[in-house]
Amino acid sequence: MQPVAITRQISDTLTECELTHLPRVPIDLTLARVQHAAYERALADSGYRVERLPSDVEMPDAVFVEDTAIVFAEVAVITRPGAASRRAEVAAVAEALGRYRDLRRIEAPATIDGGDVLVTGRRVFVGLSSRTNREAVRQLRRLLDPFDYTVCEVAMENCLHLKSAVTAVAGGVLLVNPLWIDEAAFNGFDLVRVDPSEPSAANALKLRDRVICPSAFPLTARRLRARGWRVDLVDASELAKAEGAVTCCSVLID
Repeated sequence: MQPVAITRQISDTLTECELTHLPRVPIDLTLARVQHAAYERALADSGYRVERLPSDVEMPDAVFVEDTAIVFAEVAVITRPGAASRRAEVAAVAEALGRYRDLRRIEAPATIDGGDVLVTGRRVFVGLSSRTNREAVRQLRRLLDPFDYTVCEVAMENCLHLKSAVTAVAGGVLLVNPLWIDEAAFNGFDLVRVDPSEPSAANALKLRDRVICPSAFPLTARRLRARGWRVDLVDASELAKAEGAVTCCSVLID
């Protein structure tokens, strides 16, 4: 089966998005849509069939589709986002994912954003954040137990989601900002540190044949290329103003 990337249109109300760590600044919606289209082209160029879902004015953050679901080889887990304003986003994503995976769901009082979940091999790291709580970790562990995944909590600071601080760029290789997480949580992995001048650069998207990085972080991209990986840069400046990054804007089904 051709791999699929689920994305979502940018809402006209993106400027009303949830913000936790950044001040609100003007977002150029036209430019944001141009950049998002280029991001979708990068997904397609890597071999993914892009399925773009519609959004509407009631869902300012819906373009950050990653937060609504966590996809595994066996099942997909539909999340319960930590921001109450975002919970209406999950229905359309669940409908789309249901064509490819059996679905499981996180239930109240648990809250979890997909951006707080890093899956690498049979290990699942979950960041405890303002959006994700321990009850969600407990439920995720129970849902995944039949499939032999190990679920681990990870403490973090100064960032919105776990994937702001660490992402997988290859099998057994993680890109990290050690100022935002404890590297000891990832013993046994090969860690590539972001350039110190680019603290937000740890969010990179691993595709089948390349890594996607924001063009705002060329020094960290250079570190990845020095390891032999193909790195494609995309401009994500407008979505970054909404605390978004490159993993946030797709749900990948391989």
